[in-house]
Amino acid sequence: MASRFTLKDHFRESRLINDRLIFAAVLSVLVFSVVIVRLVVLQVLEYEHFDSLSNRNRVDIEPLPPQRGLIYDRHGVVVAENIPTFSLEMVPEKVPDIDTTLSELAKLLALTEEDIREFQERLKQHRRFQQVVLRQRLTEEEVARFSANRYRFPGVDIEGRLIRHYPQGNLFAHTVGYVGRINERDLQIIDQQNYKGTQQIGKTGVEKEYEDILHGEVGYRQVETNVQGRIVRELMSEPSYSGDDLFLHLDINLQRVASAALMDFNGSVVALDPRTGGVLAMVSKPDFDPNAFVSGIGSEEYAALRDSPERPLFDRALRGHYPPGSTLKPFVALAGLELGVITEQSRVFDPGWYSLPGHDHRYRCWKSHGHGWVNMKDAIAQSCDVYFYDLAHALGIDRLHSFLDLFGFGRRSEVDIPSESRGLSPSSEWKRAARNQAWFPGETLISGIGQGFNQTTPIQLAHATAILAMRGVAMKPQVVRASRAAGKSEMRLRGSDNVNSLPMDDSQHWEAVIDSMVEVIHGARGTARHVGEKMPFKIAGKTGTAQVFGIKQDEKYDAEMLERKLHDHALFIAFAPADKPEFVVAVVVENGGSGSKMAAPIARKLIAEHFGIETDEQPDQ
Repeated sequence: MASRFTLKDHFRESRLINDRLIFAAVLSVLVFSVVIVRLVVLQVLEYEHFDSLSNRNRVDIEPLPPQRGLIYDRHGVVVAENIPTFSLEMVPEKVPDIDTTLSELAKLLALTEEDIREFQERLKQHRRFQQVVLRQRLTEEEVARFSANRYRFPGVDIEGRLIRHYPQGNLFAHTVGYVGRINERDLQIIDQQNYKGTQQIGKTGVEKEYEDILHGEVGYRQVETNVQGRIVRELMSEPSYSGDDLFLHLDINLQRVASAALMDFNGSVVALDPRTGGVLAMVSKPDFDPNAFVSGIGSEEYAALRDSPERPLFDRALRGHYPPGSTLKPFVALAGLELGVITEQSRVFDPGWYSLPGHDHRYRCWKSHGHGWVNMKDAIAQSCDVYFYDLAHALGIDRLHSFLDLFGFGRRSEVDIPSESRGLSPSSEWKRAARNQAWFPGETLISGIGQGFNQTTPIQLAHATAILAMRGVAMKPQVVRASRAAGKSEMRLRGSDNVNSLPMDDSQHWEAVIDSMVEVIHGARGTARHVGEKMPFKIAGKTGTAQVFGIKQDEKYDAEMLERKLHDHALFIAFAPADKPEFVVAVVVENGGSGSKMAAPIARKLIAEHFGIETDEQPDQ
């Protein structure tokens, strides 16, 4: 008998289909719910975010960097300006392949490995949507070449910008300073919002000290772009505000004379107006071209400047440490008068050497056979070392230190330029703290003639001389004289900063010392008589010679047989007119030898230039 079997189970098939339909329906509802929820999130909760992203496909917000303020000398001559230039810039997020793009650009525009390396360093300092400079100062030919091939480089474009330029070159390199590219250290201290679109920031000198005034305030504009990123139209804008212009006390003519007068010697010249503290000249040699730093100096070029034994980047006017030598003697004499150790008539016999009581060691005078009997005026005019050995011994180092402190020795002058050094005015306390050693009487003697541990900077020496010239009125040195808001004609003068007036028991002491300094220039036996020749007024001054290395007590040397770097430093301080001073100058010529022969003639040239005096001297070539 054959078995029975079912060919089709309608119930089971129907149930299977229903289960599948239910599953599909549930799945559809779940998927649809997810879609609905996501749409709610996108359209409602995150609407503003995605609306902004969408607009960025066609609308960009671009910073409008401000124009940096200009810098002028006292006569209105431009010493720092802005010139137009073209720069190659990239927006990283718009570039499909940065490495390939850089490779192709290198072929087109001859980019160097250093250009690419520096660009990659800057990439780390910017966000991907920000423009990053690839190379500045493109030539017209390079601009034309890139423009013809721009379609090959999405995200890369040429921007016209203003760039800093120093038309006087090396002349104001240390004082005005320079701007350079913003680095990571700068980003830590600046307001990054206000520096959007700005490539440079003040690095040294006036450019750094007055950065906030010179920079200005950034602006913005909203622009509509096409798919290639080109601007179609401007939607709105907030203008930038240019930085203020600065006017300096510095005189370009004095600066040129001082720089030329130093010739090929290293050194510094600082000139002040003692009535206001205005810095009329501030030269440090050797110098350098600040324009090389604006766009980023090459590593080899920078290494050559940094490693040069002449140290051209070192600002000697503010940071150079020099023994003041005999230029300190007028201040020591004033200390002796004021503290009652000497009178104007006090006399000392100079046989050519000096010994401490009970000691055989001889401290020599520069004049081997001595000056004979000298009083204070003779000692300053002829620069008698023995007189000041004896005076320093009577004063003692600590009283001498305290008195010199009144004139700013061993302290910053607080001139309005950064990186000023303190110098050093020694004391017994300083030596215990710095060297853990006792002070010796012989060290007091050599301190009295500006040698030993004494170290002063040219700006400090000029400032002290200005206080002396003004009979105790101390004006803080200032480089910047005034500022002017962009688009305005009115200048805002900076007030002169009167630090204090030095108390003196007898005002006649000022005149006694200054008369002695006049004798240096106009006396029959003065050490700088040639400075006063054919001058229509009296000049007060003091020569100085500072030893670079020590020699044994009975040893002599022939300077002509030594290398220049072993020659003495030549120094000179002066102010004119002596009775109503308007001009103060301090000169330091490294390894120049004699202060009267090398430093004093430089001061004479500056005095003649400042007062418009014709001299018979030929200008330096």
